[in-house]
Amino acid sequence: MSIVPAVAANEDTPPQLIGEFKPMDDWQVHLNALCYGLRGGRAGDSYPTMASADYRLAHALAVDFRDHWTKQKTLPPTLMVHEWGCGNGNLAACFLSHLKTLDAAGDLYRKTHYVLVDEQRETLQAALAHPDLHPHLDRVSTLQADVQDLGGLKDGSLHWILCNELWSELRTKILLRKEGEIIEERLQPNLSDAKYKEFDDWSAFVRAFAARDVAALRNGPSFLDEIIWEKDYQPVDWKRVPYRKAITDFMKPMDDLVIVPANFGAFATIKEARRLLASGGGFTSLDAGTPDMDVLTDPDKPCYGLHGGQYTFIVNFALCETVAKQLGVKEVTVEQQREFVSRTLGVNLLTVMDLLETYPSPRQLKPWEQDRLALKALKALDGWYRSPYSRTLDYPIRPGTPETEQAELETILKGLPETGVPDMIAYLSEEEVLGAITDLEALGFERARIQGLLAAGARREIEYYRFSFTSP
Repeated sequence: MSIVPAVAANEDTPPQLIGEFKPMDDWQVHLNALCYGLRGGRAGDSYPTMASADYRLAHALAVDFRDHWTKQKTLPPTLMVHEWGCGNGNLAACFLSHLKTLDAAGDLYRKTHYVLVDEQRETLQAALAHPDLHPHLDRVSTLQADVQDLGGLKDGSLHWILCNELWSELRTKILLRKEGEIIEERLQPNLSDAKYKEFDDWSAFVRAFAARDVAALRNGPSFLDEIIWEKDYQPVDWKRVPYRKAITDFMKPMDDLVIVPANFGAFATIKEARRLLASGGGFTSLDAGTPDMDVLTDPDKPCYGLHGGQYTFIVNFALCETVAKQLGVKEVTVEQQREFVSRTLGVNLLTVMDLLETYPSPRQLKPWEQDRLALKALKALDGWYRSPYSRTLDYPIRPGTPETEQAELETILKGLPETGVPDMIAYLSEEEVLGAITDLEALGFERARIQGLLAAGARREIEYYRFSFTSP
């Protein structure tokens, strides 16, 4: 076993136990419930999604929806669209706004009813309050529910299901082979002795943590970012784990001790989508992961991360496809998200982060210098980029930035237009990047590297993908 700290533990003072060993997915569900309970609608602030502020993904999904349903000979009286895991409401707002623009006659838009689905009431309330969703509220409703089990909905009652960066947050086991047996990763949570001393009543805290008593935990010291996780490995209890044959067959090519994510929450949503979709309906999930077996069998691949105390996992799209076909899905499409958005919108795209990674030796810059480069790049791009929506860029200046540079960065931030690039992972078109290339070169970017990126696209082991299928 080993200690995997979110913060370093003092070797002279052993960590203080706050829970027992459980399968990783059990602790994942526990921690995510606490994260959302304690942070409410702000739970996702620590890692913005590809649709938190940008519009191009939502516009591509609206075009895909329009193209699919305009090919149908007849339409149902109401097209029921579900967004599972609705985030801050930006995806819904931009999807409906663009659908209305695309649908000149208004027939498709008028038939569409969009349901925001999330397990957390605070998240639904925050999403519904998105200002760009207000013009569409007559065709929007909310459903507080666990998307892994929507037993209250009738079979065949939905026509379109979207989920963006949801699978990476849902129940996931970490599996590996050892001497022919499949074992799983288990975790035990601890806090440092220094953190232990911040609590007036340690026993009460441990009880509240075990019970997920958000009301009791909210008034005490913060702890989510400071949990020290101890690892252990035990054989899988197959009585509690479905899809045994699919998993064991999938794991056969794996070498011993190569960890593999099995996204059981994703499997559950596929099963529910299969049940709920009417004939001709479509399902789309967008997330970070890989369908590539060469990557999945790599012992050094990244598998999961901690963001604000919340576990997120890469999506094993290859195993998701295997499970989907076992559940009766005839054909699954898995494609890079950037390629889907570029093709659907008819423009060649890359992200702000892709662009910044072309800068010569960006990691040699100090953190505040990286911030300055990023903001100056946005300033250069904003001469060419204009969003149809108004967004205020949320870019906190890091502690430790020299005072004079902090003033400069704050000035740049204040000068960025609300219709400019909305965040650091937004999509940029080739026209926008090439239009700003002279100003980008003045910052130290190299034209040839940018042009090469536009021609070939970014290639990473872990990338954003679109997983989709249509109900027969």
